[in-house]
Amino acid sequence: MTSSMEEVEESDANMIANRRTSPLRRWVNDNLLLLLTSVGIVLGFGVGFGIREVNPSPVLLTWIGMPGELFIRMLKLMVIPLIISSVITATASLDAKSNGRISLVAFVFITVTNILACVIAIVFGLLLKPGVGVSSDTMEPKSTTIIETSDVFADLLRNIMPDNIVDMTFQQTLTENKVTYETVLRNTTNGTVDETVRNLTKTVGKTSGTNLLGIIMTCMLIGIALSKAGEKGKPVLDFFESLADIFLVILRWLLWFTPVGILSLIAASIASITELEEVFRALGVFVAVVTAGIVLHQLIIMPLIFFALTRRNPYRFALQIGKAWMIGLASTSTAVAIPEMLAACEDDQKVDRRVSRFVIPFCVTLNADGSALYITAAAMFVANMAGVNVSFGDVLLIGILTAICSMAIPSVPSSSIVTLVMILTSMNIPADSISLLFAVEWFLDRIRTTSNVVSHTHCVVVTYHFCKKTLEMFDISTEKKNSQEKQTTVDLVNNEHHLN
Repeated sequence: MTSSMEEVEESDANMIANRRTSPLRRWVNDNLLLLLTSVGIVLGFGVGFGIREVNPSPVLLTWIGMPGELFIRMLKLMVIPLIISSVITATASLDAKSNGRISLVAFVFITVTNILACVIAIVFGLLLKPGVGVSSDTMEPKSTTIIETSDVFADLLRNIMPDNIVDMTFQQTLTENKVTYETVLRNTTNGTVDETVRNLTKTVGKTSGTNLLGIIMTCMLIGIALSKAGEKGKPVLDFFESLADIFLVILRWLLWFTPVGILSLIAASIASITELEEVFRALGVFVAVVTAGIVLHQLIIMPLIFFALTRRNPYRFALQIGKAWMIGLASTSTAVAIPEMLAACEDDQKVDRRVSRFVIPFCVTLNADGSALYITAAAMFVANMAGVNVSFGDVLLIGILTAICSMAIPSVPSSSIVTLVMILTSMNIPADSISLLFAVEWFLDRIRTTSNVVSHTHCVVVTYHFCKKTLEMFDISTEKKNSQEKQTTVDLVNNEHHLN
């Protein structure tokens, strides 16, 4: 009793202290990690440009980037278990109708925003015409993997149904095409002539990288099965619910290393760049097109969609996802920003965790607004640089192909570049000049990742807005069903007692 009284008195004292605290101090306390991360970004750029002036050795660059590398490795270690446990618990807590509605709303949002990102790139590309007058011999060419459009969608279907539940956590299916040339003799009317024949050999193999789509689909099946199993599945469901909460606690600890990790990653990236001024002088218009498109997407288009569909303040939400945005900027991966995206949606926007913990991994797999915008602008840039006259119809076709292919981008290094090659090949545009794009990949990859983070989080809130009533009806139905079952059990016990 005494202990309880002491706890009440301590709680009252804390409430009084919070009321006396100035609004500015309260805001600083609530957003301390966000402020420290912002400082880390600024210092990262400053340190990176300072070290770059002294031509750092590869060994020095390795150790500058080591804290950031360890930070990302720790986050990646936690992300897969969090996704698995979250998707299973979210799916098991819903019926088939609710799951279907959530998936449909999220997929429509992803498709529409991917298309809008392509439209933004097309408008800026037609206005500014990136690539006109740019020489293609600025950079040395780099080899790219040969992947055809049909292979991407075939691999997408294969990855939806993985053949190994363990293997899918670190590998995914990827079709590789090997091109060989051989000289054969042909008999013609003019005699025997040599002819070069191109042979294409397809091999379905594996590439390193988490098969998130396979993990989501497998976990959905497990979750639905647990839901159907009833009481027999409850111990397993309780285990995964506890597992999700445990990994979220660990990730909250790790996120306090974000400022140091981001400082390290950005500093190492900036310090390793050579010929920065020359590259931006040659590719300035292209970088401007992509950057302007990203800014318009994040500050105008997505807020308008968010407000029109939910009637909530979009710019307040933009501040709430600030931590996730910064992690995406530093890591160039939306997957490692999953914990902060979940926190922004669940804690700040009060989204039902059954929605957020399914939609976020779903978006990480399929939603790529930033990549769609970048690929569309890059295709127009390469076409202009190669002197290819593309009509308005060709530009629209580029946008349509990009909007579709961006949902099936293969998980290989510089995957957006690989997808770009496929689209250029489909449009008969020479892809020899794409090597220039590698020079600014370090910058554009970061800013397009932030657009993906914005789109993922907005998709969660919009999906919850349209599915909220369905969830409430399901909860009422479940509560009524449980009440009836409980009453039936009580009646049976009373009847047995009466008979006895």
